[in-house]
Amino acid sequence: MTTIPTRGPAAPLRVLHARRRPALVLVAHGSRDPQTLAEVHHLLALLAAARPELDVRLAHLGLNTPLLLEVLDGLSGPAVLVPLLLSRGYHVKVDLPALLAAAPQVTGTVAPPLGPDPLLTELLHTRLLEAGWGPDGDAVVLAAAGSRDPEAAVDTETQAALLAARLGVPVRPGSVTGGPSVAETVARLTAEGHRRIAVASYFTAPGDFARLAASAGDWITAAPLGAHPLMVDLVLARYATTTRRTREAAPGSVATV
Repeated sequence: MTTIPTRGPAAPLRVLHARRRPALVLVAHGSRDPQTLAEVHHLLALLAAARPELDVRLAHLGLNTPLLLEVLDGLSGPAVLVPLLLSRGYHVKVDLPALLAAAPQVTGTVAPPLGPDPLLTELLHTRLLEAGWGPDGDAVVLAAAGSRDPEAAVDTETQAALLAARLGVPVRPGSVTGGPSVAETVARLTAEGHRRIAVASYFTAPGDFARLAASAGDWITAAPLGAHPLMVDLVLARYATTTRRTREAAPGSVATV
């Protein structure tokens, strides 16, 4: 009897993007909270509906699948990684470039984080209005995750300043994982004489951080940014700007968006 040699596991299928628009890889942090994952998938669906001609993919840095390295291994050619993160920090500056370097078949570029940005200002304002913000509101705590990176703190402070200009009231950052905390910032604003202090949830999706921030407030707490048309606009703006800059730096290497 003739023995037919068996082959090893098939190599992963790679999708070629040469001479086409770069793939848009939305990179989420990852979470064990099912609400977080559901919201991220909702945002992905909105992105795909807004730009059906794009190859839009979701990847995670951890905790959820597919992981970013797995997604990159299924690609070949140009791609733009858009981090679903709100400030500069270790993930944006170290993790993403390192993972991209581990996929040499991908000519990828990492887009800047989503914040700070005027579109986030409008979305934060919208969420505050939905929660009951009105003329009687006299201060806001911008509740953020927090980071040891000083540039991340600068980004959050810049977003707070943008929101303060939009609302015409003081807006102070408060951190869930560092100091000053959301509760401490609420207390400081109270000591300054403010009585209607809202908490603006500066998180991309619901989860433990958003719940902790909500428990620290003493008036209204806005919902997280979530899957919203303004978030879609912002992700696509980061993709378009990064693609354009890549094309200008290396003419002909990336197709027109």
